[in-house]
Amino acid sequence: MSENHLPSEMPSQAQLLQAKINYLQIEINKVIQETSVFENFLRSKIEDELIEEQELTLLYKQQKKAKKAKRLAQKKNGKNYEQKLCLTPNQPKPMPEKNSRERQQRKQLYREAMLYVHPDKFSMQTDKLDMATKITAKLIDIYRSGDLAALKAYHAHIFSVNTLIKPHEKQEPLKDPDLTYLKMELKKLQEELAVAKNSHTYKVLTEYENPMSFLDELKAYYKDRLMKLRKRTRTI
Repeated sequence: MSENHLPSEMPSQAQLLQAKINYLQIEINKVIQETSVFENFLRSKIEDELIEEQELTLLYKQQKKAKKAKRLAQKKNGKNYEQKLCLTPNQPKPMPEKNSRERQQRKQLYREAMLYVHPDKFSMQTDKLDMATKITAKLIDIYRSGDLAALKAYHAHIFSVNTLIKPHEKQEPLKDPDLTYLKMELKKLQEELAVAKNSHTYKVLTEYENPMSFLDELKAYYKDRLMKLRKRTRTI
């Protein structure tokens, strides 16, 4: 094989991880979209049952509350009823403030990363402006979540060559790019995909020989459910 057919540069580990992340995100969106379309179709076929089930459930809760209030009123009218002392509930204790050192560390990491990759710095570099905008949006989300570990990982990710944004001239790129953030993101997306594929409706859609037969199961379920609710809410 001639040298002309050899790739000029093998993809880095960071690029391979990013490719996997991109593929997983596409797969997740596809699963969610297919599930949503199927669920909307099912809902359209049992709209009346869904509405009646909601109405009867609310009525049942109201009746239970009324019965409870009636029993309490009857107890109060009884001879042996003793008024229980109503104690003022303790005021909820304020949540302990996060460690000030950790908060300061989060703020410092956020500021360093934001100053480094702010989109304004790339206003004349259209090829990098979109990337910088996406990176800063993600940075803001992670900072607001308060997750220090995730912020550390994303900070290292930004200051490595993973983002493909050239560091400051005075700052040399990391020799060994930090892959922590990419690995965390990959694991998170793998878990999201597993959850999406584990939903009952998606399993029906992909595992049933005839997914539309699930509509008969739903109708049978709501028929039994509504019959029980009608009995519970029936008044003499």
